[in-house]
Amino acid sequence: MKTVRLTMAQALVRFLENQYIAYDGKELPFVEGVIMLPGHGNVVGLGQALRQETRRLKVWQGKNEQGMAHTAVAFAKQMKRKKIIAVTSSVGPGAANMVTAAATATANNIPVLILPGDVYACRQPDPVLQQIEQVNDLSISTNDAFRAVCRYWDRIVRPEQLMSAMISAFRVLTDPANTGAVCIAIPQDVEGEAYDYPESFFMKRVWRLVRRLPEAEAIEEAAKVIKTAKKPLLICGGGVRYSEAHAEFRAFAEATGIPFGETQAGKSAIPYDHELNLGGIGVTGCSAANEIAREADVVIGVGTRYTDFTTASKWLFRDDTKFVNINVSEFQAYKMDAVPVIADAKRALPVLLAALDGYRAPYTNEVRDARDRWFQELDRLHHTAYGEGYVPEVNDANAKSADRFAEDMQADLTQTAVLGAINFTIDPEDVAIGSAGSLPGDMQRMWCARGVDTYNMEYGYSCMGYEISGALGVKYAIGDRDVYAMVGDGSFIMLHSELLTAVQEHRKINVCVFNNASFGCINNLQVGHGNDTLCTELRFRGDDGAHSGTFIPVDFAKIAEGYGCRSFTIHTIEEMKAAIKEAKKIEGVPVVFDIRVLPKSMTDGYGSWWRVGDTEVSENPRNLKAYEDHLAHVKDARKY
Repeated sequence: MKTVRLTMAQALVRFLENQYIAYDGKELPFVEGVIMLPGHGNVVGLGQALRQETRRLKVWQGKNEQGMAHTAVAFAKQMKRKKIIAVTSSVGPGAANMVTAAATATANNIPVLILPGDVYACRQPDPVLQQIEQVNDLSISTNDAFRAVCRYWDRIVRPEQLMSAMISAFRVLTDPANTGAVCIAIPQDVEGEAYDYPESFFMKRVWRLVRRLPEAEAIEEAAKVIKTAKKPLLICGGGVRYSEAHAEFRAFAEATGIPFGETQAGKSAIPYDHELNLGGIGVTGCSAANEIAREADVVIGVGTRYTDFTTASKWLFRDDTKFVNINVSEFQAYKMDAVPVIADAKRALPVLLAALDGYRAPYTNEVRDARDRWFQELDRLHHTAYGEGYVPEVNDANAKSADRFAEDMQADLTQTAVLGAINFTIDPEDVAIGSAGSLPGDMQRMWCARGVDTYNMEYGYSCMGYEISGALGVKYAIGDRDVYAMVGDGSFIMLHSELLTAVQEHRKINVCVFNNASFGCINNLQVGHGNDTLCTELRFRGDDGAHSGTFIPVDFAKIAEGYGCRSFTIHTIEEMKAAIKEAKKIEGVPVVFDIRVLPKSMTDGYGSWWRVGDTEVSENPRNLKAYEDHLAHVKDARKY
């Protein structure tokens, strides 16, 4: 057996160079490159290896460990999980920063390979810099925190362990049913230790994407249920996009006449104007999808996890509604007490369609009428101005915050009007990305995806800070097309480190900062359930000692300019449209739009409910009223 003597880190890089994925007659390299922020725990070992061993892999410099890992997550999501980027940092705070991004990846079933440095396996210099000493277990390090948020976790304490660890890691990274974050912790002494690795370990290795076929019995049972349906509904989940079952899903809907609602991950599999597309469904859904869902007797979920936002905390559907679930994951397929079709959507949908023997949903005008009503409402939202019907605050104590903001910030734009202006000014093939706050809700309802796979919303973890980092990952994936990050001012403040990386790499990303001087979504939730505002608006302290003073006038345009970006400050819809058109001419430089939007200018709930922890006992009567509403909805919700 031929061997080659390499350090563990060198062997790791050489292995990554030779991993490929094959699907549908295509074959391509699976690992695009490595984003790193070196520290003493990985700069000497893995850093040296990247210098010596990279032939094909790209190497990027990150600016914040969480941010660079979010970049990798968004890249893999946009690539439909067919390519990944690995991320590495030193042990300690650098590694701990990536825990949040690992959770984001795993919650969304997105593959990302995390390679944190680790404390010395030999323990000779313990305790080293950045080492947490657990007196009851010296084998524990910061990296054990990844166990809870990863699909696979391993620690390499001997260089030869790398071989079995990486095979297991890539088994998980390429498994459509169980993919997510993978953490391989690499102690800094072991990184530099050598071993005689067999050359076969570094040969080209092709990981085949398994498209699981449905069982005949499951198809038969599912078809039997669907044929009884008087008001069936399809749910287009992220699995449709990851499976690349766009055409099969569309053909199934058109052949059966069954309308479909979209989850956040499934949105843009089919353009918004398709006659059977009801738009977003659930808590952040629109009226069309939720109206049809409330009457549905059979729901066919394709590639969906049935999160509480999709099911409106299991309140949206009738108690006697039957479910058929097509999913590669057994765990997901059995949800909602469904008939499980455990299979790849691209393979299952044509087989199920054939088994339906020409079944057509007996709808007359219900779907068309629901869509018409929604598009009338959408037009109203696009043209809603300050004082003309935007959602008011329900708490009298804060009733003047919108007026105060308009005065302090010299702005009177509504969030819904701005979204509409952006949506129809950018090009149809441009990609919109978002994650947290009120924007995901407004976008799932309002965003009209005119191009396929042009919507990259992270809403499994709803992680503030994903938006700008993720935009860079999307840009790496889509090349010359434009990407627009929709980000609240709270999320911008929380994490925008990779904006500098975009400057460094001459990558033009467009960052739309919805500046309402507040954490607007959570303020809506706070106030809407009977509470007074507390720590959810960005105000100075007032004479009363509370945060009741004027809004803090943060100038995000100047912040962007300080990094080397181009920027625009937006006060009107006309300025918004003109700025986007001007920005289209800019190349190789990130663009930031500081958009002054009014608080409380978001969309309504459109017949949905979201279960939150309303308080049973309170001196505030508004809290008690909210709790009564909570009890009424819980009574009507499905129990499991």
